[in-house]
Amino acid sequence: MNFFDFLAVAVWIGVIASSVLLVRGLRRSRPPALGPAPRLHDLSEAAFMAGGPAAVVDAALVSLLCDGRMLVGGPGIVQVRPGVRGGDTAQRAVLQACQGAPSGWLYQIRYAAMRDPSVQETGDALAARGLIATPGSRHRWLRHGVIQAVVCGVLLLLSLPLSFVAFVIQEGVDSVRVPFIAEVLPVLLGGIVVGTVGASRARQRITPAGVAALRDIRAHYGADQSPYVQTSLFGLRGLRDPYLREQLVPAARGTRLAAAQSRTRSGGPGSSWASESEVVGAVVWCAGSDGGGGSGGSSCGSGSSCGSGSGCGSSGSSCGGGGSSGSSCSSSSGGSSCSSSSSSSSCGSSS
Repeated sequence: MNFFDFLAVAVWIGVIASSVLLVRGLRRSRPPALGPAPRLHDLSEAAFMAGGPAAVVDAALVSLLCDGRMLVGGPGIVQVRPGVRGGDTAQRAVLQACQGAPSGWLYQIRYAAMRDPSVQETGDALAARGLIATPGSRHRWLRHGVIQAVVCGVLLLLSLPLSFVAFVIQEGVDSVRVPFIAEVLPVLLGGIVVGTVGASRARQRITPAGVAALRDIRAHYGADQSPYVQTSLFGLRGLRDPYLREQLVPAARGTRLAAAQSRTRSGGPGSSWASESEVVGAVVWCAGSDGGGGSGGSSCGSGSSCGSGSGCGSSGSSCGGGGSSGSSCSSSSGGSSCSSSSSSSSCGSSS
């Protein structure tokens, strides 16, 4: 055996060992399923499975908007009727976030509610039952899979010039040799496939048991087309009402801006936009791929430019504090009615 034979053997051993380590690591990092078939307890858990904490909050906002407990003006400033109470933990988190919001912008309230412990604990409960993986538990294997696929791809490109070098060196040898690229091609292609598939599996938060549980609850509520149910099952992708989409989709895009503003108020660097890692750090649970989750329901939404304002029915609000649905904004920058226009939308039943 010459140098190129030893090199080919080393490539085979390295790629196979790396692939075995990746597959074993992914299996061990998968949370164990408790019981024969774990099920989702309610629509809040279904929303968390479909789109993380953002989908839970979006579903709560849809419910509050549809039954008139919360009103939204044109630019996205919210007002809560006096004496309103939340029907579940997610709705209570939204109402509490509205009381503590410095301005009353919907995207700020959405972000604050996503960070509420009661919403975050929904993910903890799902992870404890083996339906989703905890944040960060598979990052190591995601990096491993990506690195393996990239290294195998680079070696595959280098194998062609190495084959030419080997041919030149051994030009005077009578024995017929297999080209170096032919010796390593099968294992390098296999390494690329295993690394790519492994990285894709590591990126998925929902376990096979979770996929089955989400599929079952979607089938159970399949006939209910109300915005609350559809948002819980599919995130904002399932929301068809044009008025609600007009309010919630921009709020979802403002997640990074809200994260940057929260970070600035807490004493961090005053950057205008939060990076993806900063949003993930502020919101522990982020949405994962479920093969059909809602767009716009991601925990780590893209940013959009938003202004500032007042709302939430505070005494200093330009929307007034009386809670009347007929009150109108006097702000020169807004100019739109603070009364809810959801009465003309197809909200239907939200419970």
